[in-house]
Amino acid sequence: MAKNAYTFAKRSKELAKKKKKEEKLQRKGDRPDVEEGPYFDEATGEIVYPQAATEDGEAETPPADQPATDHP
Repeated sequence: MAKNAYTFAKRSKELAKKKKKEEKLQRKGDRPDVEEGPYFDEATGEIVYPQAATEDGEAETPPADQPATDHP
């Protein structure tokens, strides 16, 4: 009898694990593909702040070699 209880508990645990995995995949599928905030780049070990693009597709911030000015 102990064997039946063990197999039942094992099967219940496997089903719960499978259900949790499916729910996680569902949550990941519901998320947008592009994150708006900063993210951690594992390859470089740095936090990357994505630049917001304008309607023309150009970045709002000037290139690094040009200083930003508030007045023309």
